[in-house]
Amino acid sequence: MSITTRRTFTISALALLAACGRPQKPSKFERYSGAPITQVSINKGERRMHLLSGSTVVKSYDISLGNQPVGHKQFSGDGKTPEGIYYVDRFNPRSAYHLSVGISYPNAADRAFAASQGRDPGGDIFIHGRGPDGNNLFPRQRDWTAGCIAVTDEEIQEIYAALMPGVPVVIYP
Repeated sequence: MSITTRRTFTISALALLAACGRPQKPSKFERYSGAPITQVSINKGERRMHLLSGSTVVKSYDISLGNQPVGHKQFSGDGKTPEGIYYVDRFNPRSAYHLSVGISYPNAADRAFAASQGRDPGGDIFIHGRGPDGNNLFPRQRDWTAGCIAVTDEEIQEIYAALMPGVPVVIYP
């Protein structure tokens, strides 16, 4: 065996041994192979979120809302979760809340209303996991977000994998 071949073999063997000795951290990214999700339906009063394919409920989740859960979000810092029709518009794999899926709040009507009041409508509304902050607050405080929709970290992994950009998110009072 030549020195180059021996060196390559030794480096390969060491890399293999190093990988075998280290426990692998489970990935937070899952694959989704079910029916395509065509809508997310959120009922704030029931604290339930449903993923739908057509008119069929594929999966349902208990949710937490903004710390002021009654009423439609109007302004930055009001602690309310929006109501109305929005869309999935982004994905954040590095969320402080495990994973998060962005919702297109504020829409044109939300921006116009806030402007008419001389206020900022706010933004950064997500469906997200609990992360460390939420795990520390829930279940002591049911609604704890700044206006987002929260599920468990395990559940956001399923949701994150199942959704695509542009899926409508309908939020009912």
